[in-house]
Amino acid sequence: MQDHKLAVLIDADNVPYANVKEMLEEISKNGTPTVKRIYGDWTKPTVSGWKNVLLENAITPVQQYSYTTGKNSSDSALIIDAMDILYSEKVTGFCIVSSDSDFTRLATRLREAGMLVIGIGEKKTPQPFIASCNKFIYLEILKPVEKEETTKIPVKSVTKQKQKPAQKAIDKVDRRTIKMIVDSVDDLADETGWTFLGSLGSFISKKKPEFDPRNYGFNKLYDLVKYIDRFEIDERDSGGYKNVKHIYLRLK
Repeated sequence: MQDHKLAVLIDADNVPYANVKEMLEEISKNGTPTVKRIYGDWTKPTVSGWKNVLLENAITPVQQYSYTTGKNSSDSALIIDAMDILYSEKVTGFCIVSSDSDFTRLATRLREAGMLVIGIGEKKTPQPFIASCNKFIYLEILKPVEKEETTKIPVKSVTKQKQKPAQKAIDKVDRRTIKMIVDSVDDLADETGWTFLGSLGSFISKKKPEFDPRNYGFNKLYDLVKYIDRFEIDERDSGGYKNVKHIYLRLK
């Protein structure tokens, strides 16, 4: 698996500054951030919250004055820098942190150049920008989950209970989602009907860049498919180091 060198470009006007640490940790799962820049008019009080987290997270602020009232001036500076970085050939991917659809064309252009494009933004992000990315992550799922008080449950009732989400969900596991997962398992199935779970996640992400089990309250795709309860599950020995299990699914 390629370890991507990522340029992280943040639109300070269109994303909140909370949970910056969690956001950068999530980005690191997809590659190594080699460029980290944030764009905004730092004379405005609306972005003052960002100033306190820039130094501790080694993010370089880029000043962009607002020449016109009501217009986000950070867009043009971010786009120009993105193209300069693209032609420098020092990175293999970009992470655009914004909830603004104005970056849709930029994301499309970067993908045409063979770059991995990851988008990060709030749930309100317009669909065109989401669709233009290889992968899109909602900021809401990166917030730390508050631990609930545990209560003792009788052993008999535990086995009968359906597995519940491990964290707060921002989307429902509705019929459309279930159908998409079922259809994807069917599309990838071999001649015996089995589908490798590792391939399933990548395949669904190509169909729906914003797909993430955490959107539905589950930490892993495995937990989500178990919750749906439409598949036979087979755990097979990989025969490799530490006896890692390979998970396969088949429609019941």
